[in-house]
Amino acid sequence: MLRFTTAGESHGPALVSILEGMVAGLPLVAADVDVELARRQQGYGRGRRMKIESDHIEFLSGVRAGETLGSPIAMVVQNRDWKNWQEIMDPAPREGDPDRKRQVTRPRPGHVDLSGMLKYNRDDARDVLERASARETTARVASGAICKRLLREFGITVGSHIVHLGGIDARRPEIMPTDINAVADESQLRTLDANAEREMIARIDAAKSEGNTLGGTAEVICDGVPVGLGSHVSWGRKLDGRLAAAIMSIPAVKAVEIGLGVESARRQGSDVHDEIDADEKNVRAGRVRRRTNRAGGLEGGITNGEQIIVRASMKPISTLMRPLGTIEMKTREPAQAVAERSDVTAVPAMGVIAEAMTAFVVAQALLEKFGGDSLSETKRNYNGYIASLADRKGR
Repeated sequence: MLRFTTAGESHGPALVSILEGMVAGLPLVAADVDVELARRQQGYGRGRRMKIESDHIEFLSGVRAGETLGSPIAMVVQNRDWKNWQEIMDPAPREGDPDRKRQVTRPRPGHVDLSGMLKYNRDDARDVLERASARETTARVASGAICKRLLREFGITVGSHIVHLGGIDARRPEIMPTDINAVADESQLRTLDANAEREMIARIDAAKSEGNTLGGTAEVICDGVPVGLGSHVSWGRKLDGRLAAAIMSIPAVKAVEIGLGVESARRQGSDVHDEIDADEKNVRAGRVRRRTNRAGGLEGGITNGEQIIVRASMKPISTLMRPLGTIEMKTREPAQAVAERSDVTAVPAMGVIAEAMTAFVVAQALLEKFGGDSLSETKRNYNGYIASLADRKGR
C-alpha cells in the first residue's frame, strides 16, 4: 500500500518525508517536488517565516538516475531558521540548567498547546507546538508532489483555488480554466475572482492592523479520474471517507465538503442527484456522462468518472498578535496567550496542501486497483481496464 510519514519540528534542523509503495520507473527529479513547495509558500498575508525559508528537497533514497526504484523515497527539507533556534531546540540535555529559552507556558486558545501539554505531561508547550506547527505540511506536500507526478502519467490532474476568505466569497467562473493552477497561482490569494481578491486583500490588511487572523475555504478539483476507484463494500475503503479524513488532518481545517456538500441537505432529491446520459466517447466514465456533478465525482464511496470536487474550510489561525485570555500554567493565574510569529491567513497555502493530500489518496486508490511494481505494469493494467470499459456490452 502507498503510504507516507513525516518527521521534524518547525524550528528543528530539517523536515523529513518518507513515501513508501511508489512504483519503480516513475520519472522524478527534485524540481518536480520543489515547484510544489514553492507554491505552498505563496499567498498574501503570510508571515515572516516564508521570507526566511526557501524550501528545497534532497532525495536520500528511492530515486536513481531520475527514476524511482520502488523502494521507500526519503526526502529532507532543511530549515534555514534552525541556526536561530539551535540552543532552544538542541536535543541534548541541559546540565545544571534544565530550563530552555522561549518556553511556552501560556497556551493559546484554539491551539493544541494545552491539550498536548496535558496528554504528554509536558511543562513547556513548545514540546507540542513545534510538531503541531503547519510547517510540518511542507513534508506532506513533498510526498504529495510525487503522487501528482504519478497521476499525470494517467492523465489525472489536481488543482485548487480559493472560494472564500475572511467573509468574502469568490465567484466561481462559469467555465473553469483547463489548467486551474496556472491561473490561480497568478493571484496573490490563489483565487479566480479578481474583484473578490481586492476585497480579500483589504480584509487581510484590516485584520493585520487589528492583530487578528482570518480563515477561508479552498476548492480542490481532481480531473481525469476513471470510474471505479475506491469501494462501497467496507467503510474503510470508501474513497469519500478517506478523502475527508486526509483533508481534515490538515492543521486548522474544521470542515470538508464533497460536491454540493452541506447544501445537498437543504434540497430535494430531484435537485441533488445527477441524471445520467449515454456518452460512447466518455470511456473513462463507462461510456456515460452525468448532466451535472453535484455528487462531486463520488457515489457510494466510488469514483464515477466525473471530476472529484472537495472543499476544505480552515478556521482563523490561533496565534493572534493581540492575544486572547488564557492562564499561566506555572501559577494557574489569568494571563494573555503567547504571541508566536504567525500569518494573518494561510488559506492559499492550505489549498496547495489539500491538493497534496487529495493527490495522495487518489494515487493510493489507483495503485490499489491497478497494482504493479513498475510504472509500465501499472499502465498495462490500467489500459486493460479502460479497454474493458470500452468493450463492455449492455449488461
